[in-house]
Amino acid sequence: MARWMATHVPTREALEESRLIRPFAHLVLRAELWRFTRRSVPRGVAMGLFVGIFALIPGVQIVGAALMCVPGRGNIPLAAAMTFLSNPATTPFILIGSIFVGNGLGFHADLATLNGLMAHHAGLAEWAGWVVSDAAPALLVGLFTISAVAAAVGYVLAMALWRLWIVRKWRHRLHPSDTAI
Repeated sequence: MARWMATHVPTREALEESRLIRPFAHLVLRAELWRFTRRSVPRGVAMGLFVGIFALIPGVQIVGAALMCVPGRGNIPLAAAMTFLSNPATTPFILIGSIFVGNGLGFHADLATLNGLMAHHAGLAEWAGWVVSDAAPALLVGLFTISAVAAAVGYVLAMALWRLWIVRKWRHRLHPSDTAI
């Protein structure tokens, strides 16, 4: 994995030279946004989960998560990695779950029409018509709710795992002969 990353992931210098990133380089390439610290890691996880679930558009997810990390001082690589939790295999479940959550919060999306569209392998025009009709409010509220909950859970989990890692590191430093911990 490290060998693949060394050959395929662009270096900081290459990113500074990039024509697309050059206008934002002074913001995005700050060293604090790329370090793994106890504060930046949970923030990056939370921002990546929030944008990754709420946006659901592959190119927008990574850029959106990176841009949210700039003012929020989150870890950009982790935020970008967390956006990959919503992928083509998980997107249908996220969408259906968000519609159920939106319906549970008082909005109305016709699930019979959804089942009919899925059964008849509807095209993009039919899906777009369904979303624009009455499903959009339920879908958006559900996506926002699910992404906010996932971000909060991810933040707490990342903090706990960071703390566990530090405790284990200190125990090993204090008792180096104790490898069973």
